[in-house]
Amino acid sequence: MSNVSSLPENLKPEAINPNSLSRDIPGRGAFPKISYVRYALLSLFTVLGFIAAIAVNRLFPQIANVQIEPYQIGKSLSIDINDLYVLALSGVILLYTAIAVFSFSDADRRKKFERRMPFRFAIGLVLGLWEVLGTKLLLLPQPFFPGPARILEPFLMEPGYILQQILYSLRLFSYGFVFGVTAGVLTGILIGWFPKVYYWVNPVLKISGVIPAVAWMPFALTLFPTPFSAAIFLITICQWFTIASLTAQGIQSTPKVHFEVAKTLGAKTPYLVFRVAIPHAMPQIFTGISIANGFTFTTLVMVEMMGQPGGLGYYINASKVWSAYYKVFAAIFIMAILFSLILRAVGFVESRVLRWQKGLVKS
Repeated sequence: MSNVSSLPENLKPEAINPNSLSRDIPGRGAFPKISYVRYALLSLFTVLGFIAAIAVNRLFPQIANVQIEPYQIGKSLSIDINDLYVLALSGVILLYTAIAVFSFSDADRRKKFERRMPFRFAIGLVLGLWEVLGTKLLLLPQPFFPGPARILEPFLMEPGYILQQILYSLRLFSYGFVFGVTAGVLTGILIGWFPKVYYWVNPVLKISGVIPAVAWMPFALTLFPTPFSAAIFLITICQWFTIASLTAQGIQSTPKVHFEVAKTLGAKTPYLVFRVAIPHAMPQIFTGISIANGFTFTTLVMVEMMGQPGGLGYYINASKVWSAYYKVFAAIFIMAILFSLILRAVGFVESRVLRWQKGLVKS
């Protein structure tokens, strides 16, 4: 007690305010200290590259002989590819500005936003340079590398037709995704839990898994009544191998002590499977889904290019025949956006299912 009484008044235990201990800890409710001016300048830096791209489009002279035709939108509105390009860049600027405002009050969101600022700035500069080389001066090989504004032209030429191809690809992907995830998770649970199933099925999984899904296309077109159902089968087996393998690993890696504790409390086999083993395997299951989606998108495009009456892969193949490479780039751009949105959707579900991991694992 003599040691405590000898302490200065401001360091004695009764003088310490418990609320002050959490003031600098992120996520404890205290508003983070940050300069408004600094954050505003950083946010401006994020969109400055896109502003530069707009300036290049409007101010840099069109030296090469490039014909830019206006398109009629409705009865009174006329727009060309440069107008659409500036509108698209303006939309990106508004989007990132809104994200900056939304992220300001949260330390984690703000840190993530600031971390991506240099990359976004660089993307704007790349677009400006691409515009100069691909449209203003035509220094890039044509028609293989059109400028970014020209890539948006298909959205003015045939927006309805492009929407049909997008919906076709999404429908095909959705069927294959649902069937593949269902088959993969069920197979992985059976392999991971039952030794006899592991003995008979695991060798088949390993042998068939290394074979590219597209290699099964001749057999799929023979066995299934329509090209659409054959494509669903190919996408399903593409998802099945990765998800089943990682699900089985997750089930088998469940610590025995978890099962022993559950059995001590009277748990039966269904409880051990669905309340112990599967929750433990959830991180591996979502990892398998994320990895499988990359292979699935590749398979989707290939099957559409090789035998489907629609889809973005079909659109790429048809455009390539006519050397309309600006349409090829437009389809690639759409696929990049769709795949990013699909990964974000999977990540959103994963963050909700695995919310118990927050603060326990490195993110």
